[in-house]
Amino acid sequence: MTPPLIGVSTYLEDEARWGVWAQPAALLPAGYHRLVQQAGGLAALLPPDAPEAAPAAVARLDGLVIAGGPDVQPARYGAAPDPRTGPPAPERDAWELALIDAALTGGVPLLGICRGLQLLNVARGGTLVQHIDAHAGPPGVFARHEVEPVPGTELADVLPGPVSVPTYHHQAVDRLGDGLRASAHAADGTIEALELPGAAGFALAVQWHPEAGEDVRVMEALVRAARERSAGR
Repeated sequence: MTPPLIGVSTYLEDEARWGVWAQPAALLPAGYHRLVQQAGGLAALLPPDAPEAAPAAVARLDGLVIAGGPDVQPARYGAAPDPRTGPPAPERDAWELALIDAALTGGVPLLGICRGLQLLNVARGGTLVQHIDAHAGPPGVFARHEVEPVPGTELADVLPGPVSVPTYHHQAVDRLGDGLRASAHAADGTIEALELPGAAGFALAVQWHPEAGEDVRVMEALVRAARERSAGR
């Protein structure tokens, strides 16, 4: 059986270094494509493009992952920037919001990771808390904490009990977006997962970083949904 094609959004950096080169680059930590592959999918990277190209890109996919990355520009949810909010990435914001809209409209299975969860909430009209403590290690180091799935949710079917997860974020969901429900929480009450009940396709987002750990179950759930969609087309 042909593996389902899973698109993964990427960073866009003004300068990246490899070998003798220092150039602008679209890039992605290798954990993402390796997790897709380990879960049985075929990974395709989706660098930022014009938002109007998103429907055509998503139409060629069996599933979509919105990857982690920089803080969402607060203007996207009607807020002034907190001094602790990072520099905006407007090109990436516009592209990934368009990808999310295309996936939800087209019934393409969607998984958001960290920033991807925050963008899904913003795409549905929700807002974000711009700074929280104790959800990241030192710069460049993932922390770990336990999350508790909400019984009766789609996530609870995938992760039927408390699970320790790798985490690196300082922002979180504030007001839930339209139609979204929280499907996991941390001990301090932070929303750790969102899903969209009744969506035409699988639509789940997690605040943690499965690509930085060993638990592939969330990605396997996306790949299963993508495979079912591919078989039905």
